[in-house]
Amino acid sequence: MKSESPRLNARRKLLIALGAGALAAPLGSFAQQQSKVWRVGFLAARHVDSLDSDFFGAFPRGMRELGYVEGKNLVIEWRSADGQYERLPALAADLVRMRVDVIVAAGAPAVSAAQKATSTISIVMGTAGDPVGTGFVKSLARPGGNITGLSDITSDLGSKLLDLLLSMVPKLSHVAVLTNPGNSSHATILMSIQAGARTAGTNILYLTARNPQEIENAFSIMAQKNARAVIVTADPLFNQQVRLTAELAAKHRLPSISGFRQYVEFGGLMSYGQDFADNFRRAAAYVDKILKGAKPADLPVEQPTKLELFINRKTAKMLGLTVPQSLLISADKVIE
Repeated sequence: MKSESPRLNARRKLLIALGAGALAAPLGSFAQQQSKVWRVGFLAARHVDSLDSDFFGAFPRGMRELGYVEGKNLVIEWRSADGQYERLPALAADLVRMRVDVIVAAGAPAVSAAQKATSTISIVMGTAGDPVGTGFVKSLARPGGNITGLSDITSDLGSKLLDLLLSMVPKLSHVAVLTNPGNSSHATILMSIQAGARTAGTNILYLTARNPQEIENAFSIMAQKNARAVIVTADPLFNQQVRLTAELAAKHRLPSISGFRQYVEFGGLMSYGQDFADNFRRAAAYVDKILKGAKPADLPVEQPTKLELFINRKTAKMLGLTVPQSLLISADKVIE
């Protein structure tokens, strides 16, 4: 057999070296990805309860389902403003200084603080009402910046909440609406409620609260102004104080409705809204895609597809109300 020329032999060695390098690069890159410990910041406007019971706990559970194990390849940096929205900018800045890989923001006030703190770190909305109207994204289909994730549609449900109250208590003349002035998404829900009120011929009393004491003051004013029912808008502070708002509604004998199912479990009359735990489970899928190289600008914002109606029949009886059969049939859960 004729031996190869030195030139052919050198070329063969070069091709073998290039091939080995091409194979080694992705394998090495994959191994590096597998061994990396990802750091995710979680920014919340309200306190984080036990992750076993709080719907925020759906996020770490969702991450585990996708192969991320805390203490092994994942660290979650939890930051909570405990209902004091003015603390959010400093908490967001802290996560940016830590150079977390992604920030998960729970609620419009937290998203707003994260947006102002960074334009480079990816931000995943766990919940946010009206993300286009508040300027978080350019559109739901094409977010366009460093923010994507899941919206909540509570800001669009104002007239529906009023309709449900009217179904329970027909011919309501005066309905109070409790909002938080620190929540940028509440402007939309107020417009929705007002539109429904004009159609129904109902007068609306708008009240605001930024802390527990102001919540109590607001309910006292409702009583003084002869409000006949109250809508507690979806807000991190009101979720943190869900027991307080339910107890105050009962104390003042006000039929009430909220966007959080926990409200009914603590004695509120009704709740109507989405399953927020599902939002945070889905937020994990967004984080996973971003950690694997996807850009937030290219990931469409998801909206909830299922809404739930909870009714506390015991509270209805205490208020002297009979729950209409139409509501009982459509309810997802009735607490006796």
